[in-house]
Order: sequence, then C-alpha cells, then structure tokens
Amino acid sequence: MLILAEMQKNYLESLDKQFRYYKMLGERTMAQLTDEQLLWRPSPEGNSIGTIVHHLSGNMLSRFTHFLSTDGEKPWRQRDLEFEPVSCDRHKIFEVWEAGWAKVFEAMQTVEGEDLEQVIYIRNQGHTIVEAFNRQSTHYAYHIGQMVLIGKTLKKEDWSSLSIPKGQSAEYNSNKFRSQKSTEHYTKEWMEKN
Repeated sequence: MLILAEMQKNYLESLDKQFRYYKMLGERTMAQLTDEQLLWRPSPEGNSIGTIVHHLSGNMLSRFTHFLSTDGEKPWRQRDLEFEPVSCDRHKIFEVWEAGWAKVFEAMQTVEGEDLEQVIYIRNQGHTIVEAFNRQSTHYAYHIGQMVLIGKTLKKEDWSSLSIPKGQSAEYNSNKFRSQKSTEHYTKEWMEKN
C-alpha cells in the first residue's frame, strides 16, 4: 500500500512538471514572436498561434472546471468558435493562455493519489483520472508542438532553440555522460534555462 501511494504521488508530481514544461515551451515560443506573427496562419485553413491558444484555453477551462463532478465537455463551451481566426494583441493572447493553465493547476491541487482511479467523464465517456490527465497531456503537447513549428517557421535562422540546438547533440550528450547519474525530472534543466 505504501508503494502504491508513493507511485501515485510520483505520478502527480511528474504530471505537474510535464504540464509546466509544455506551458514553458508555448510561452518561450510566443515570446520570440511579434503580435502580427502570433496571428499568422500557415494557410487559410490553418490555425495561428493565437487561435491555438484560444482552443487550448477553451479545452482546459471545459475539462478542468469542476472536473471531478461534471462532464469535461461543458454545455457552455463553444469549441467551433475556438478555431475561428482571432484578432487580438499579445496581452489578450497571454491572458487567455494563463486562464486555461490556471484552471489546470487549480484542478490538479484537488487530486490526491487515491483519487487517480476515480472515473470521470468527457463527452459521456468514462476515464479514470489518470486516463483523463494522460489524454489532456498528449493533447496539449500536440498543439504546443504546432505552436513551436509555427514559431520556427517564422523566425527561421533567428529562432532560439527550446531544446538541444541543431548540430549540438554530440556536445550535449558528451556533457551529460561526463556528469554523475541523477534521478531528477528531465524537464528541470529546460525549466531553469532563460
């Protein structure tokens, strides 16, 4: 029982770090772009970073508002409108971004390890809390990856890498293997970089 409790605690801590890592990737991407670039769409059918942010926030607010007691797809959510082109400034985009993430982290604070097997619903389909968190984690990573790709496309050679810069893998690996083995979460070093 003690081992299970420790595993549950580790899962929640790891998930929190993972969500914060994705949030950081999105923020460091947006910080490199102008207001106009945040609204740039790769095609008429494509989404701008501003649109992706509105979709992510809409999803987060819907999934994590009263998520232990109500369906994750709220009747007030207007998902199709989240994909409409947006025309707002960076301040508004970051405000929408922060509102969504605040709801994610607020909800995570309500979960204890023993709750992880509780069933909740998304569009009337049952998920354990672990399954629901995993579903959201991959969904957010998918869209934040799109944001990073848009950022890299627009910035070209002026892009500041968010991971190991191109052509520096050998040096990075060499430095890692010269260090002592450790068990810290892999996101730690990236979160500490400016």
